[in-house]
Amino acid sequence: MKLANLLHQYQPELEANHADRLLPGHRRAMGAMLRCRTPDAGQIWLQCTECAETQSHPHSCGHRSCPRCQHHETSLWLDRQRTKLLPVEYFMVTFTLPRELRSLAWRNQTLIYNTLFAVARSTLKDFGLNPKHLGADIGMTTVLHTHSRRLAYHPHLHVIVPGGGVDRARRQWKKKKGKYLFNEFALAKVFRARFLAAIKAAGLSIPAQLPKHWVADCKPVGKGEPALEYLSRYLYRGVISENNIVANRDGKVTFRYLESKTGKTLYRTLKGEDFLWLVLQHVLPRGFRRVRDYGFLHGNAKRLLSLVQLVLRVVIEARTPRPRPVFKCPRCQAPMHITGFVRPAWQSG
Repeated sequence: MKLANLLHQYQPELEANHADRLLPGHRRAMGAMLRCRTPDAGQIWLQCTECAETQSHPHSCGHRSCPRCQHHETSLWLDRQRTKLLPVEYFMVTFTLPRELRSLAWRNQTLIYNTLFAVARSTLKDFGLNPKHLGADIGMTTVLHTHSRRLAYHPHLHVIVPGGGVDRARRQWKKKKGKYLFNEFALAKVFRARFLAAIKAAGLSIPAQLPKHWVADCKPVGKGEPALEYLSRYLYRGVISENNIVANRDGKVTFRYLESKTGKTLYRTLKGEDFLWLVLQHVLPRGFRRVRDYGFLHGNAKRLLSLVQLVLRVVIEARTPRPRPVFKCPRCQAPMHITGFVRPAWQSG
């Protein structure tokens, strides 16, 4: 079940019922996905290295919200993150905005999302520096999600934290002991106060009815790689896999999802145009960075990370760049090389 086919079928109804909510970024995403792997996206010409067979292939759109694109970029991100893994316990901290702030977040996405990153970083950094907790600078990999498993608008931030940090005063690595990072309730309390102060300073009006207690989940996740793989699913390929779109009949679309509490597979059915809106509302503002590293995991802290890996006796293997998948000849299965490009139709002339 291809998302592009659903866009072709239900775009008129989408425009009729949700035009007032469609932003320029949503329209760019729709246009890209409709062109994806069609002649309108441009083509490449290929020739077999063995039998001289030639053929053309349409380009993919490359949009990060397209479920058919960016597989290679996801693999490259995971490769980079694997080179940063340490032999320590890892934790995942999740900061969630309450329901009462979601409309404000929707109207001010770039500001609210950047504030979410900044406040989560400062909160965790200060908890790590506190001698009662660790007394060291920690590293973090943060990823923004805007959806629930049912694809509802639900902004939250996942933070992967290695169990340890750098004590700069003593120039040593301090390991976090046990299966416990920081107190969830204390994290949520500090996060709430700082977030509200930040949006108030930005001149936004805070809703009158806000819950006093927010949610900050903090749990151990083992050695870190499974958590990174989980986060990588939604970095570059939209919020739903086309394999999870299971039916399209009588003007309605059904998709499946895994309920987090029970682990059961559930199904949700909506009108076609409402399903499209459910997916498109999660397109991020243009140029917005969904994933960010902090502390000794930041890109500018490579020397410090190398020293930490040396102290922890991490064996760093030489990493060869992951090659892009090659096209294979339909006749002899030999690799094909690119001989030419055709520009997209919308760029011609």
